[in-house]
Amino acid sequence: MRKKVACLHAHYSNIQYIEQAFQSAEDIEILHFVDPGVIQHVSKGSDGLARKVKEQIEWMISCDVDAILITCTNYIALLEDETLFDPSIPIIKIDEPYFESICKQQPQFILFTNPATVEGTMARLHQYAKHQGVSVDVEGKIIEHTFNLIMQGKKEAYDDAILRALHNLSAEEKSISVAQLSMVDAAQRFEDHTAITILHPLKSLVDIVKSTIK
Repeated sequence: MRKKVACLHAHYSNIQYIEQAFQSAEDIEILHFVDPGVIQHVSKGSDGLARKVKEQIEWMISCDVDAILITCTNYIALLEDETLFDPSIPIIKIDEPYFESICKQQPQFILFTNPATVEGTMARLHQYAKHQGVSVDVEGKIIEHTFNLIMQGKKEAYDDAILRALHNLSAEEKSISVAQLSMVDAAQRFEDHTAITILHPLKSLVDIVKSTIK
């Protein structure tokens, strides 16, 4: 029987990356839930966001799923108390396998295009590293004036901007990763052409999900 995994995204563009990652996992069915409003309110510092995310998770669980996958770090950061949910439905945070990889490859640049995701991601990374008993030598970098391109549907221009940034940083003696799903295509293109490994949140994700819900 196929397992159902409900994915919570902050933007519709993330759906394609998860679908591509799981296209060969015939035993898993993906259900997508998208709520871009939370990110808008995060940037405003609005109140009640943790309650909103809790309500969204409860709604997804009610759809008879076997697991929840959260693809947005800001959503993950707002998830205050997982014990409030059905313990039989695991909540998988996309950034934890990614953080594990970062901790193993340092020093490192972590690239972002969306400034609103930086604080939450870096805080989560340091929290994860502390819990693992390791320190991290990382530097977050924003590729300025780029995120609006993907929001406007200008994916080619968006990917080109990321590729330029990767080429500029590749001369440095540091590992490089991209923190957002929307950056994965450009990272993979760069890796294919240069043989320089670029870490991203999708690497090892399918194996993590399968091992969690087996």
